[in-house]
Amino acid sequence: MKIGIVCYPTFGGSGVVATELGMALAQRGHHVHFITYKQPVRLDFISNDIHFHEVFVEEYPLFQFQPYELALSSKMVEVVEMYNLEILHVHYAIPHAYAAYMAKQMLKEKGIELKVVTTLHGTDITLVGSHPNYKTAVEFSINNSDVVTTVSESLKNDTLRLFNITKDIRVIHNFIDFEQYPEIDSEECQRDTIANENERIIIHVSNLRPVKRAADVIDTFNKIQKEIPSKLLIVGEGPDRENLESLAKELGILEKVLFMGNSNEVNKLLCYSDLFLLPSQTESFGLAALEAMAARTPVISTNSGGLPEVNLHGVTGFLSNVGDTDDMAKNGIYILSDLDRLDEFKQNALKQAKQFSLKSILPFYKEVYREVIADCC
Repeated sequence: MKIGIVCYPTFGGSGVVATELGMALAQRGHHVHFITYKQPVRLDFISNDIHFHEVFVEEYPLFQFQPYELALSSKMVEVVEMYNLEILHVHYAIPHAYAAYMAKQMLKEKGIELKVVTTLHGTDITLVGSHPNYKTAVEFSINNSDVVTTVSESLKNDTLRLFNITKDIRVIHNFIDFEQYPEIDSEECQRDTIANENERIIIHVSNLRPVKRAADVIDTFNKIQKEIPSKLLIVGEGPDRENLESLAKELGILEKVLFMGNSNEVNKLLCYSDLFLLPSQTESFGLAALEAMAARTPVISTNSGGLPEVNLHGVTGFLSNVGDTDDMAKNGIYILSDLDRLDEFKQNALKQAKQFSLKSILPFYKEVYREVIADCC
């Protein structure tokens, strides 16, 4: 199959999933073309089966904001025509599915039928999509896609609640490529470079936006470290970082918090870790939690969105109400205070994560592609 993939090329979950999906398809003999404004961060190689097409946006003084959607749809048409693509798989309704619809109409006038698969990841629905200024465009883009998928049952329900959807929506969960995760006794997992022998390592990974409630990470960690000697790793960059540093300093724990910035080696940092904190206001799925579990790291998270579909309460970690840092700290202390109990949670986390392996999830996407191609022909 010849597949175009359109995504945000950033460290966010949607970009990670889209990129790893494309690489996995290419490794299985399909031709994959990434179309976006810069090379995706997880796309670490280009080959005969993996291509990257950069979208350039010309600057026009007339526009306060440059028209990326126009440049994107034009690039889609160019790549589809040049490489005879059969499918565009776009991640996010706005702007990607919207631009894909325009590309599809332009190609139709040239006698080319293009199929569009849209995967909804969350922000396009729960934040952007529910805003009145965008709702009509999001609804239109979803209903005019050939196939629509979401990454969780929770996000599917949100989509149906917020919009008048006439399309069937399939749930295809996010996945993990276990080849990227070292064994717990690997030489790469030298935790003594991070913490002393008697200390536990707690970690949070996100883009540090307000929806991630990273201040709750600092608050929860502060309560845990009073009972359990610990270090905290904050992985990622975003608008809340400066406030987090100020809060840690105010609480007198700045020397126990390591700000790691963005990283392409999150899997190696997770293998050091004993506990993952994810106190988000909402998560459509919780890919960061799944990545932690794949590295045998129990998860303390909120019970919002799709997180209960990933993190099993009392088994792989615990779920708390949004903002309840007392409960999150209590549960974290419970896991960390007994090494045998900690090991049991670690093993449970890995077992649950394997339910979302690339090997298990990839066939669902391939089935969708085969169906839309068959419908076309």
